[in-house]
Amino acid sequence: MRTAHDLELAHLTKRYGTTVAVNDLNHVFAPGSYVCLLGPSGCGKSSTLRMIAGHESVSEGSILLSGRDISALPPAKRGTAMMFQNYALFPHLSVKDNVAFSLRMKGVDKAARHARAMEMLELVDMTHLAERLPAQLSGGQQQRVALARALISDPEVLLLDEPLSALDPFLRIRMRGELKRLQRELGITFIHVTHGQDEALALADEVVVMNNAVIEQAGPAREVFNAPRTEFVARFMGGHNVITLNGARHAIRQDEIRIGDSGLPATVQAIEYQGDRVAIASQTEAGEALIALMPEAAFFSNEISPGAQVRLTWEEGRLHRLQA
Repeated sequence: MRTAHDLELAHLTKRYGTTVAVNDLNHVFAPGSYVCLLGPSGCGKSSTLRMIAGHESVSEGSILLSGRDISALPPAKRGTAMMFQNYALFPHLSVKDNVAFSLRMKGVDKAARHARAMEMLELVDMTHLAERLPAQLSGGQQQRVALARALISDPEVLLLDEPLSALDPFLRIRMRGELKRLQRELGITFIHVTHGQDEALALADEVVVMNNAVIEQAGPAREVFNAPRTEFVARFMGGHNVITLNGARHAIRQDEIRIGDSGLPATVQAIEYQGDRVAIASQTEAGEALIALMPEAAFFSNEISPGAQVRLTWEEGRLHRLQA
């Protein structure tokens, strides 16, 4: 296991002309954790990652790693490494030489850098393809090479910019497990940018939800999903309804809503079969859209059709009040 290093953003701001892409972020990433920066396109998550990496300048504030201000240092001097979305492998170099490239730039002799590259390739189960060119690899194999190349510099923090977006759904799920295994094995901090809620929930020790250049909520994945603070987080994380009751906005999980003999009157708008469950979209008399998730067997034992009048209910205490 590595020595723990914490990463802190202190009043971090990024401006592009008059546009504020990242606005006064203050956050400490726990040492040795898997963190997902999550949010819609344009929320500032990639700009934040690129500032940490040193690929974007800091407009205001600072980035501290183990208490050391790295804001003005070049990327190679920071103690961070970045794995790019498009992998950025050199097409004319073998897998082994791609992984060893940064050591070559540092003047490490050929035998030593190749030995280290093979250690990294073993970590990602790619030693058997060490002599191939990138064009001879699948997308998943290219990703493993890019990962090994980022890790060869022995970073304190690994930065991943939507690393799974180019993969097919089956491989994406498999690679999630690989990334989590590697992070635990290495004991270093991974900061992973994604716009996929399922990806963040599957991987993250901490989810940091960004919106409009600020952090809207940060915390353990389960806490952010089950106790969203704002309407934006409730809707963005998915799986929640947002409803006004007694003048206040509340969130309730879709799987907590039941269709019964009493409760809130609503009209069924649409039915969607989802395999193990059925989503019933309805509209209340106040015009609010609510979704109830029913187990597949329960729905088909008593089918409901669009246009049906139903009543929606839930257990007391399941409503979660949102911040204004």
